[in-house]
Amino acid sequence: MTLIVTLLPSPVSRLPSPVSRLVIHFDSVSKRYDNGLDALSGLSFEIGAGEMAFVTGHSGAGKSTLLKLIALIERPSHGTIRVNGDDLRKVRGRRAARLRRGIGMVFQDHRLLMDRSVAANVELPLVIAGVPSDERARRVRAALDKVGLLAYEKQPPIHLSTGEQQRVGIARAIVAKPSLIIADEPTGNLDPQLSFDIMQLFAQFGELGTTVLIASHDLALLKRLKKRTLVLDHGKLVADVPAEEIA
Repeated sequence: MTLIVTLLPSPVSRLPSPVSRLVIHFDSVSKRYDNGLDALSGLSFEIGAGEMAFVTGHSGAGKSTLLKLIALIERPSHGTIRVNGDDLRKVRGRRAARLRRGIGMVFQDHRLLMDRSVAANVELPLVIAGVPSDERARRVRAALDKVGLLAYEKQPPIHLSTGEQQRVGIARAIVAKPSLIIADEPTGNLDPQLSFDIMQLFAQFGELGTTVLIASHDLALLKRLKKRTLVLDHGKLVADVPAEEIA
């Protein structure tokens, strides 16, 4: 934790956001796996609409678990999670699928289909949602243009660089116009400049009103970006530092 403490010198108490503006709300959330591992313990925090924030901490601190809880990939053992006003304890079946469609998810390993074109990869969430083909085509082109890859729409992702593949993943995450984007170590395989460029893309979405929550262990990058940062240590929230106190 020494490096984290250097980046974020002290825990900070934050005033709660207005309820009508909350996108993510954790209230005393814990997650214990079947093997007895306590991945998260007593987490309470709020993320407002249009806010961009980071989650950081050592390997195994609980960053990925936190994002999986938001996306309903995992369920909490205790506590309450609300996403866009929905109490996730009560969200099952079709409602869970609908909630996931409102979340854009970006992964470190891209999870692209290499035997399909860039456009087909980006289009996939719209196909699942039943969006008409002409509307899908328009949205896919708009998303690819936003990440600077419109010229590559007919190519398979395997012909793209690692950074370009990550941009395809981001385009896929935003194509359905989600109110929330979550990203798990989206720049873990990229060089420092590419990492900064990718994070700047996320920041642009935040400026348009999309809420963005990113898990990252890249402390140097977080210092450059100066966004609110939640610090986890062995599953506990040990600091919640606003942007103006990142140094």
